[in-house]
Amino acid sequence: MKILNSTKKNFYSELDKIISKRNKIDKSKIKTVEKIINNVRKNKDKALIYYERKFNNNSKIIPNKKEIDKAIKSLDPKVKNAIDQTYARVKEWHKKQMPKDIYFKDKLNNKFYYKNKAINSVACYVPGNLPSTLIMCSTPAIISGVKRIVLCTPRINGKLNSAVYYAASILGIKETYNLGGASAIMALANGTPKVKSVDKIVGPGSSWVALAKKMVFLEGLCGIESANLGPSEILCIADSTTSPDLAASSMIAQSEHDVQSMSIMLTKDKDLINQVQSSIKKQIKDLPRKKIANKSLKDNGILIYVKNDKDIFSIVDHIAPEHIEVLIKNYKKYLKNNIIAGSVCIGPYSSMGLSDFGPTQHSLPTHGSAKFSSGLGVKDFIIQTSYNELSKKGVAKLGENGILMADTESLIGHSRSIKKRMEK
Repeated sequence: MKILNSTKKNFYSELDKIISKRNKIDKSKIKTVEKIINNVRKNKDKALIYYERKFNNNSKIIPNKKEIDKAIKSLDPKVKNAIDQTYARVKEWHKKQMPKDIYFKDKLNNKFYYKNKAINSVACYVPGNLPSTLIMCSTPAIISGVKRIVLCTPRINGKLNSAVYYAASILGIKETYNLGGASAIMALANGTPKVKSVDKIVGPGSSWVALAKKMVFLEGLCGIESANLGPSEILCIADSTTSPDLAASSMIAQSEHDVQSMSIMLTKDKDLINQVQSSIKKQIKDLPRKKIANKSLKDNGILIYVKNDKDIFSIVDHIAPEHIEVLIKNYKKYLKNNIIAGSVCIGPYSSMGLSDFGPTQHSLPTHGSAKFSSGLGVKDFIIQTSYNELSKKGVAKLGENGILMADTESLIGHSRSIKKRMEK
């Protein structure tokens, strides 16, 4: 792990060397993803099967009811109950996000509307073993009123994940595809004889998946979420009252996601840095995903000494991480500032690891995109359309101003269109 001192002159340049890796795109990956997309565009299902066999050892992209039922039946009842509870909590929280239509009538009897309507179809891309991700992606879509919700999830070693398919069953999702990677995204965006296209694709995935989503969006084939859903990130704010073991556990929890995950701690206590390092070494020894976590922490783990709170706020805003854990005694002073992050866990009992399972969203902005976007929510599945209904008196009163604006912008067609209404 890297240890940085915010009082050093070159601090931000050293910090940026590490965190800027989040935003670097491998040009060879772009070419590969373009090749995959074009192959699926041209060869449809033939290309899909080719990539599934090559990358996922899978040749069956649509599971049948019998194997789905078998997978669900094999799931531990305790796990089923945990999934039920997670869904109930996530659903209750996201219900509160539903926007209202707006209606306004002015003094001239002009009427203006702002109506909300759910998009028609959505695909939830779910890594093969994450039922919580399916719940997080599909629940706001269900609440918004999306009629067709599709599950796209790769098989693992040729098998269906029983927890993911149980989650799909309680969510009422019946259309599912066993596809993974960039080819899956193109199939969902453009359609093939076996895969019906959708209007929007949401959900996290590998860097290949993220690139493919951006490319199909740029082509105008379908929508994607506004947040950049890349490798996970956590930033822990700690002090002398923070348990080193607690801070270390949070950084390990994040690092086990992916070798590209980023784990950072900010503290004014120099002793805590050494204590956390020691605790990480002890706790990581028996971690099943030890190899992934070790590489993540080695490449992207940072322990930062800061002199004062002002520096903490500046660094947090600079990084704009996916998750923040405020692990200090007097945490209220930090909440007075507008913290830029996808999600903030407050106090020693609020674990990012637990927040991943609701009720708040865990599909959150990464790569610094918390500066301009939010986590997935009901708003991501709704189209908001504005309506203008002007009265005769309204166009007569407002028309002259409209004509002046149109003429100023050299839009003579606009000006004449307004005049026609006024003449009528």
